[in-house]
Amino acid sequence: MPHLLKARDTLESVEISFDVIGRPAPQGSKKSIGNNRFIESSKFLPAWRADVKSAAIHATQVYGWQAVTGPVELEIMFYLDRPSSISRTARPYPIVAPDLDKLIRGVGDSLTGVVYEDDAQVIRVLAWKTYADTRPPGAFIRVNELSQFDNEAFQSFDFLDLPD
Repeated sequence: MPHLLKARDTLESVEISFDVIGRPAPQGSKKSIGNNRFIESSKFLPAWRADVKSAAIHATQVYGWQAVTGPVELEIMFYLDRPSSISRTARPYPIVAPDLDKLIRGVGDSLTGVVYEDDAQVIRVLAWKTYADTRPPGAFIRVNELSQFDNEAFQSFDFLDLPD
């Protein structure tokens, strides 16, 4: 049973967030199996996508969330298993595979048809990966439906503090 954190509905935005317990797996790397056929390189991807989808379905049912049709922001914190041979001081951050962009891809596709209609609606992403030293492996996921105000502020690039 996923741990549900919150669903918020305000005048500015609507958001849903939930926890997924499981082994995060990258999506995007393919390997050839002959005759011009390819499969995902990660054998853990099907189970991870099922974990994400299951947690998302549960969260949407609890909160009465309907799949969003407009632009969304996706926030994800991935919690990865630390290899037993690597100490916290030797490598405090997971600066090795899996690549963050491929982890994001697996989650984005898993939420399609559940939290939003299509992952093409994701116009902004904020993601991290860290070691699961204090919790089980998995991910914390938050999806924000962006309002017109959010989108105008984003398009102004004021948040980037660009030089003149």
